[in-house]
This record gives sequence, C-alpha cells and structure tokens, in this order.
Amino acid sequence: MDTRNLIEKAWDNRDLLKEKETIDAIESTVAALDKGELRVAEPVADGWQVNEWVKKAVILYFPLQQMEVIKVGPFEFHDKIALKSDYKEKGVRVVPHAIARYGSFVNRGVIMMPSYVNIGAYVDSGTMVDTWATVGSCAQIGKDVHLSGGVGIGGVLEPVQAAPVIIEDGAFIGSRCILVEGVRVGKEAVLGANVTITGSSKIIDVTGDEPVEYKGYVPERSVVIPGSYTKKFKAGEYHVGAAIIIGKRKASTDLKTSLNDALRDNNVSV
Repeated sequence: MDTRNLIEKAWDNRDLLKEKETIDAIESTVAALDKGELRVAEPVADGWQVNEWVKKAVILYFPLQQMEVIKVGPFEFHDKIALKSDYKEKGVRVVPHAIARYGSFVNRGVIMMPSYVNIGAYVDSGTMVDTWATVGSCAQIGKDVHLSGGVGIGGVLEPVQAAPVIIEDGAFIGSRCILVEGVRVGKEAVLGANVTITGSSKIIDVTGDEPVEYKGYVPERSVVIPGSYTKKFKAGEYHVGAAIIIGKRKASTDLKTSLNDALRDNNVSV
C-alpha cells in the first residue's frame, strides 16, 4: 500500500497509528516535508493545489511523538517536535534566537533573524524572515520574499481542506502585517506596515475610476496600505478595516529597484 493510502486510512481509523507500516508512512512524509521533497500546497497551472493528505500526516505525527527536553546551551525547551539542524550544510543563515521546527523546509540562501518557522511551512530561497516574524504551520513562502519585523503569517492544519497562507515570489510584507485564513499574496506585491488581511477582509483596488474588490487574494505587484470602509450595523455606522490597493509595482528584473520605486512613488511606509 502506498504512503498516501496508509495515511488516509489512519486518518479514518486512529487505531492504525499503532502499526509500524502506518508510523513509517507518517514519519517518511514529515521527513520529505523537512527536505522540501513534499509540500502541503504547491503551484499548479491554474493556481495552487492543497495536498490534504500531507496535512493529515502532519496532524497524525503529533500523537506519535513523545514530549522531550531539548537543550541548546543554557536554553531548555520541552516539546514533541525536534528542531531543524545542519544549517551550514543547508546554506541557511540563522541568527540567534531563530527557530525552525523539524518538518518545515528552509531553502538555501534564506536568512532567519530571531524568528519562528513552524512544522509544514515552506520557505524558499533568498527569502528574509526578519526579527520576530512568524511563519505558521503549512504556510508557503516563495523565493526572494521579505517578511519584515513582527510579521505574522498564520498557520493552518485543520480543517485539512483549508488553504494555507501563500506568499508568492518577490513579495515584500511590511512591518507588523498579519496574514491569516488562507490569504494569498501575488508575486512582487508590496504590503505597507500594519496591513491585516483575513479570509473575509475586503481588499479594495482604488486605482481606477471605480473600486474593484477582492477577497483572500492580493493581485501581483499590487501596492497595499491599511485602510477602512464604512459598514452599517444595527447600532449605527462604523469603520471596518480593509486593505487598500493604491498602485502597482513596475515589472522589473531588479526587484530592489522596483521595490524602492513603488515605496517612493506611493509614499508607503514599511
């Protein structure tokens, strides 16, 4: 029986977690996640595909693990999941006190300032995970992304059909941004400081003659700032948070130049 079928059967019948064949299937899946050989979600021709069975393997991995003390010099942790290791061989720069859990993938050329990457996450090459940024479980971060200080990328394990947060190649996420509930940020988009987007948030493009609304998706190369709109409630009208698209980043082979131009031209703080 193949790995996927073993995991699907164990998902429906937890008694199978006692069997060696099932344990091996789950552990090999998490090991493949750790090496970047498998992903919880992956790009396909018409968008992104969520591999639910891989998420199931991550969830089933937890009851198989025992709580253990992890000592790092004078520091002590008590957890079920080991920490990643061998960063030198992986070509990853890790600044104390950055932490990535086993089962996450951090590609060559990534820089981790004091930050946190959870199990199931995928962080691709050339990306900066800045100070106190968090990359939640199963989040997918593309190549050459910048997650600024204090950014919160939400995690998602359950429900298994839910899409993770996806940040595509070349995006810049400004300080203290919060992205949760399967939000997808398109390639080379720029989010200014303090933008918060949930699955139900309005993302309003105000660059044309009429506003255009999106939910759960920031189009490629959009320049976004925090804003609000007026919503009527029984008790009256109040301002509700929204993300406002105020411009477009120019297409360029030089990401740094196009980013600086977008920030300057749109007067965006990051």
